[in-house]
Amino acid sequence: MDGNMDNNMDNNTNQRLSYPLDYPFIQRHQKKLRRELKARLSQPALRVAVLGGSTTQEVSNYIELFLLQAGVNVEIFESDYNRFYESALFDDGALKAFDPQIIYLHTSSVNVTGWPAVDSTQTSIDAFIGQLVHRFQSVWTALTEKFNASIIQNNFELPGTRPLGNQDAIQAAGRSYITRQINQRFAEHAQNTSGFILHDLNYLSARFGLDRWYDPAQWYAYKFAMSREAFIEVGYSVAAQIKAAVGLVKKVVICDLDNTLWGGVIGDDGLDGIQVGAGNATAEGFSDLQTYLKALRERGILLAVCSKNERQNAEDGFTHPDSVLKLDDFSAFQANWNHKPGNIEQIARDLNLGLGAMVFLDDNPAERAIVAQNLPALAVPDIGDDSTRYIHFLDRSGLFEQPSLSQDDLQRASMYAQNQQRTELKNASQNYGDYLQSLQMTATIEPVNSMALPRAAQLINKTNQFNLTGLRFTEQEVAGFMDSPDYLTLYGRLTDRFGDNGIVSVIVGERQGSELHIRCWVMSCRVFKREMEAAMLSGLLSLAKENGIDNVIGYYVPREKNGLVKDFYQESGFQLLHCSDDNSSQWQYSIGSEMPERDIPITINPATE
Repeated sequence: MDGNMDNNMDNNTNQRLSYPLDYPFIQRHQKKLRRELKARLSQPALRVAVLGGSTTQEVSNYIELFLLQAGVNVEIFESDYNRFYESALFDDGALKAFDPQIIYLHTSSVNVTGWPAVDSTQTSIDAFIGQLVHRFQSVWTALTEKFNASIIQNNFELPGTRPLGNQDAIQAAGRSYITRQINQRFAEHAQNTSGFILHDLNYLSARFGLDRWYDPAQWYAYKFAMSREAFIEVGYSVAAQIKAAVGLVKKVVICDLDNTLWGGVIGDDGLDGIQVGAGNATAEGFSDLQTYLKALRERGILLAVCSKNERQNAEDGFTHPDSVLKLDDFSAFQANWNHKPGNIEQIARDLNLGLGAMVFLDDNPAERAIVAQNLPALAVPDIGDDSTRYIHFLDRSGLFEQPSLSQDDLQRASMYAQNQQRTELKNASQNYGDYLQSLQMTATIEPVNSMALPRAAQLINKTNQFNLTGLRFTEQEVAGFMDSPDYLTLYGRLTDRFGDNGIVSVIVGERQGSELHIRCWVMSCRVFKREMEAAMLSGLLSLAKENGIDNVIGYYVPREKNGLVKDFYQESGFQLLHCSDDNSSQWQYSIGSEMPERDIPITINPATE
């Protein structure tokens, strides 16, 4: 799943499949586009099951289209009409044979029936809500017990009619009031359950407009729970969540400056002449956009600058008293007169991240076109030509979905700032060994637990360079490994004198008799060449020995970006067992062998109980 399928697509077609969505074009051409995109993909298909409370063919087609557009090969299983409950609890064998990795429950307000009467008691209303929530919880439990799959569940849009009028939102028997209570219960389940992803159908329908959302004629004739255009929006939104669940997430927003983050041209208008803050609609629009970007940064999305400008002028813009963003909010800064594609590639090198993890924000359509043409892996949203609506298009792009938010996400920007301090220390050190010692590193290495699970799954899905096999696993699959006696798992957290790097490495090994086969080993680029890999290997061998393992079998599978680790097993004391024509290799380490002597400059914390 390389996320680069749009390299092969006409730019105009790709734009029509991005927000703002071109409904007529998509409706006319979706079948042909799905066929053509499918033919270009050769990797194994992601297995997605769509279990519906209404007819699901339309939404399944659009989920497939938007995943294929992103380079995700996909195979979709659909339950029979309104058989989501039966498929989950009483599978006839078809769903089990399919063995989904993602399960999407396409239910909606049409599945809330038998509303309490207006004069119902509070007890009976509570019982109605409890029974409906329990019915869904039984579905989630059954699916979780049967499959190592992430579950995506719609909440409910508000009913299209209100028998109580505005009192419907106030009275306990009001349908609007009851819907909000049910949605709150669903949200609480999502907060407390790994691998369970809530799809906010309620927000999506409100944004789309309830009168456009539900088409009674389509429901009566075809049992479509929403209008044909609404299906496109749902497919786009669910596909965005699936992409995030398999690791196709955005990590950086690269921003132009003049007329993008503020109004005016700072080099011509001066600091006092740019527009941001209160005073007029233009200035307030830019201020709101900066506030939105600040919120993205606070949740772990890095910010960078790419501007054709004098460096000093560009930096001065963030000293404006009304500027929400300040210079230290940016993790990379390129302001010069060079071409923007080259500057963006430099930002990618500075942050050690791929272009596929980045979004470019620019008011100028010509600049957007040049960047999109030269860097097709980069996301370049069309933000229109009205500065008061830039935030509208950016927010609706679906580019910033994540299956969950971990503490490491919230600290990511500060982690990159700490990395700058580490680089300065490295440059001041006499030699690399002295530098590593001076970092005063401490590691916690232990089996993956529920606290580490979200970040462990995220790391597996996001890591490309130190990734020995390239395999991806959903959070629910990792949870299955964590709880299974047939697997051994480890995660590593690294701290140093500058701060906490967070969870930076994960290993998943499958037990086969007296052998442990390493199915997945990833490590964050933030800690390359700091001996964390040696500390993880030591922890792995100790864990294997404790569990009666005689031999550890490692695999290297060449991928587009993991050439960095092609010699890792050889350098770590493993013996070559087999090498294939495609340079895939299999290695063995005998637990009885002596570990290669390595002076690891990392203090290992004792494992917690």
